[in-house]
Amino acid sequence: MIHIYTGSGKGKTTAATGLAVRAAGSGMRVCFFQFLKNGSSSEIGILRNIGIDVRFSADCGKFSFHMTPEDREIVTSAHNELLRCALDIVTSGSADMVVLDEIFAAYNNSLLDRRLARSIVSSAGNTELVLTGRSPSRFFRERADYISRIDAVKHPFTKGIRARKGIEY
Repeated sequence: MIHIYTGSGKGKTTAATGLAVRAAGSGMRVCFFQFLKNGSSSEIGILRNIGIDVRFSADCGKFSFHMTPEDREIVTSAHNELLRCALDIVTSGSADMVVLDEIFAAYNNSLLDRRLARSIVSSAGNTELVLTGRSPSRFFRERADYISRIDAVKHPFTKGIRARKGIEY
Protein backbone atom coordinates (compact mmCIF):
# COMPACT_ATOMS: atom_id res chain seq x y z
CA MET A 1 0.00 0.00 0.00
CA ILE A 2 1.02 3.61 -0.46
CA HIS A 3 1.03 5.98 2.52
CA ILE A 4 1.32 9.77 2.37
CA TYR A 5 2.08 12.02 5.33
CA THR A 6 1.54 15.63 4.27
CA GLY A 7 0.50 19.05 5.52
CA SER A 8 1.97 22.23 6.94
CA GLY A 9 2.63 20.85 10.42
CA LYS A 10 5.59 19.29 12.20
CA GLY A 11 5.51 15.52 12.36
CA LYS A 12 5.50 14.07 8.85
CA THR A 13 8.96 12.54 9.17
CA THR A 14 8.19 11.57 12.76
CA ALA A 15 5.08 9.67 11.63
CA ALA A 16 7.01 7.89 8.86
CA THR A 17 9.78 7.06 11.35
CA GLY A 18 7.26 5.58 13.75
CA LEU A 19 5.75 3.43 11.03
CA ALA A 20 9.24 2.28 9.97
CA VAL A 21 10.08 1.34 13.58
CA ARG A 22 6.81 -0.60 13.88
CA ALA A 23 7.52 -2.43 10.62
CA ALA A 24 11.09 -3.28 11.65
CA GLY A 25 9.81 -4.44 15.04
CA SER A 26 7.56 -6.94 13.29
CA GLY A 27 10.47 -8.30 11.26
CA MET A 28 9.91 -6.34 8.06
CA ARG A 29 12.91 -5.21 5.99
CA VAL A 30 12.82 -1.41 5.86
CA CYS A 31 14.77 1.10 3.77
CA PHE A 32 14.48 4.80 4.67
CA PHE A 33 15.51 7.37 2.03
CA GLN A 34 15.84 11.05 2.94
CA PHE A 35 15.65 13.82 0.35
CA LEU A 36 16.88 17.37 1.03
CA LYS A 37 18.52 16.09 4.22
CA ASN A 38 22.23 15.48 4.75
CA GLY A 39 22.31 12.88 7.51
CA SER A 40 22.18 15.23 10.48
CA SER A 41 18.64 14.25 11.55
CA SER A 42 18.62 12.65 14.99
CA GLU A 43 16.49 9.65 14.01
CA ILE A 44 19.14 8.17 11.72
CA GLY A 45 21.29 6.58 14.43
CA ILE A 46 18.45 4.76 16.15
CA LEU A 47 16.94 3.62 12.86
CA ARG A 48 20.25 2.09 11.87
CA ASN A 49 20.67 0.53 15.33
CA ILE A 50 17.45 -1.42 14.86
CA GLY A 51 18.43 -2.63 11.39
CA ILE A 52 16.78 -0.08 9.12
CA ASP A 53 18.80 0.82 6.02
CA VAL A 54 18.95 4.65 5.95
CA ARG A 55 20.16 6.50 2.87
CA PHE A 56 20.66 10.19 2.17
CA SER A 57 23.20 12.40 0.45
CA ALA A 58 25.77 14.48 2.29
CA ASP A 59 25.46 16.95 -0.62
CA CYS A 60 21.93 17.85 0.49
CA GLY A 61 20.78 19.83 3.49
CA LYS A 62 20.08 23.35 2.22
CA PHE A 63 16.63 24.79 1.71
CA SER A 64 15.92 24.96 -2.03
CA PHE A 65 15.58 28.76 -1.93
CA HIS A 66 19.17 29.00 -0.64
CA MET A 67 20.59 26.87 -3.48
CA THR A 68 22.73 28.22 -6.27
CA PRO A 69 22.27 26.74 -9.75
CA GLU A 70 25.38 24.62 -9.09
CA ASP A 71 23.91 23.41 -5.76
CA ARG A 72 20.67 22.49 -7.51
CA GLU A 73 22.56 20.42 -10.08
CA ILE A 74 24.53 18.56 -7.38
CA VAL A 75 21.43 17.93 -5.25
CA THR A 76 19.38 16.79 -8.26
CA SER A 77 22.09 14.31 -9.21
CA ALA A 78 22.26 12.99 -5.64
CA HIS A 79 18.47 12.67 -5.45
CA ASN A 80 18.33 10.80 -8.75
CA GLU A 81 20.89 8.33 -7.44
CA LEU A 82 18.72 7.81 -4.35
CA LEU A 83 15.68 7.31 -6.59
CA ARG A 84 17.49 4.74 -8.73
CA CYS A 85 18.44 2.82 -5.56
CA ALA A 86 14.86 3.01 -4.29
CA LEU A 87 13.51 1.77 -7.62
CA ASP A 88 15.94 -1.18 -7.58
CA ILE A 89 14.83 -2.07 -4.05
CA VAL A 90 11.13 -1.78 -4.88
CA THR A 91 11.33 -3.77 -8.12
CA SER A 92 13.56 -6.48 -6.64
CA GLY A 93 11.38 -6.87 -3.55
CA SER A 94 14.45 -6.67 -1.31
CA ALA A 95 12.58 -4.52 1.24
CA ASP A 96 9.08 -4.83 2.63
CA MET A 97 8.82 -1.08 3.26
CA VAL A 98 10.47 1.87 1.55
CA VAL A 99 10.18 5.37 3.01
CA LEU A 100 10.80 8.37 0.74
CA ASP A 101 11.09 11.19 3.27
CA GLU A 102 10.58 14.73 1.89
CA ILE A 103 10.09 13.35 -1.61
CA PHE A 104 7.40 15.95 -2.33
CA ALA A 105 9.68 18.89 -1.49
CA ALA A 106 12.30 17.56 -3.90
CA TYR A 107 9.64 16.74 -6.51
CA ASN A 108 7.86 20.11 -6.28
CA ASN A 109 11.15 22.04 -6.50
CA SER A 110 12.36 20.07 -9.56
CA LEU A 111 15.27 18.60 -7.60
CA LEU A 112 14.84 15.11 -9.01
CA ASP A 113 13.70 13.26 -12.09
CA ARG A 114 9.91 13.41 -11.73
CA ARG A 115 9.36 10.54 -14.16
CA LEU A 116 11.62 8.33 -12.05
CA ALA A 117 9.78 9.32 -8.85
CA ARG A 118 6.44 8.44 -10.43
CA SER A 119 7.81 5.11 -11.69
CA ILE A 120 8.65 4.06 -8.12
CA VAL A 121 5.03 4.60 -7.10
CA SER A 122 3.80 2.73 -10.18
CA SER A 123 6.22 -0.16 -9.45
CA ALA A 124 5.51 -0.51 -5.71
CA GLY A 125 3.93 -3.96 -6.08
CA ASN A 126 4.01 -5.65 -2.67
CA THR A 127 6.32 -3.05 -1.12
CA GLU A 128 4.75 -0.78 1.47
CA LEU A 129 5.66 2.71 0.21
CA VAL A 130 5.68 5.71 2.55
CA LEU A 131 5.97 9.23 1.11
CA THR A 132 6.30 12.47 3.08
CA GLY A 133 6.26 16.18 2.38
CA ARG A 134 3.99 19.08 1.59
CA SER A 135 1.68 19.37 -1.40
CA PRO A 136 1.73 15.96 -3.11
CA SER A 137 0.62 16.23 -6.72
CA ARG A 138 -2.59 14.64 -7.94
CA PHE A 139 -0.61 11.72 -9.38
CA PHE A 140 0.52 10.67 -5.87
CA ARG A 141 -2.79 11.45 -4.14
CA GLU A 142 -4.74 9.32 -6.62
CA ARG A 143 -2.50 6.31 -6.06
CA ALA A 144 -2.30 6.56 -2.27
CA ASP A 145 -4.13 4.13 -0.01
CA TYR A 146 -3.58 6.28 3.08
CA ILE A 147 -3.27 10.07 3.24
CA SER A 148 -2.69 11.68 6.63
CA ARG A 149 -2.58 15.45 6.92
CA ILE A 150 -0.62 17.11 9.71
CA ASP A 151 -1.58 20.76 10.02
CA ALA A 152 0.29 23.47 11.88
CA VAL A 153 -2.04 24.99 14.45
CA LYS A 154 0.72 26.47 16.61
CA HIS A 155 4.51 26.27 16.33
CA PRO A 156 7.36 27.92 18.29
CA PHE A 157 8.94 29.08 15.02
CA THR A 158 6.33 31.84 14.85
CA LYS A 159 7.85 33.18 18.11
CA GLY A 160 11.34 33.14 16.61
CA ILE A 161 12.41 29.89 18.28
CA ARG A 162 14.79 28.00 15.98
CA ALA A 163 14.66 24.27 15.26
CA ARG A 164 15.88 22.20 18.21
CA LYS A 165 18.00 19.05 17.87
CA GLY A 166 16.07 15.99 18.97
CA ILE A 167 12.72 17.75 18.54
CA GLU A 168 12.59 19.26 15.04
CA TYR A 169 15.57 17.37 13.63
